[in-house]
Amino acid sequence: VQLVESGGGLVQPGGSLRLSCAASGFTFSRSVMRWYRQAPGKERELVAGLSSGGSRTTYADSVKGRFTISKDNDKNTVYLQMNSLKLEDTAVYFCYTVTDAYREYWGQGTQVTVSS
Repeated sequence: VQLVESGGGLVQPGGSLRLSCAASGFTFSRSVMRWYRQAPGKERELVAGLSSGGSRTTYADSVKGRFTISKDNDKNTVYLQMNSLKLEDTAVYFCYTVTDAYREYWGQGTQVTVSS
């Protein structure tokens, strides 16, 4: 199983980024997909989640209305569109899955830095 994140980088406040997580080695279309983040000195927190069927989404209150999680089953990829970025969105963002076999996996993370 592999989860490979990309799309992180440095962006100014108010800017946008789209993170991608390319998945392999499991049945992507039947797996729960989530994005977490961890800022320096803080615990890892759930940012957004997508049900296995893709019909239900969950967002942290701090990102509601700004971030959108989606997936493309043909590309085995989950996305996190991040708009109106704030300084406090700076963190390492991790892709996470719970597969249809109830196994959990993490990606290696991608750094997002919001700074002027």
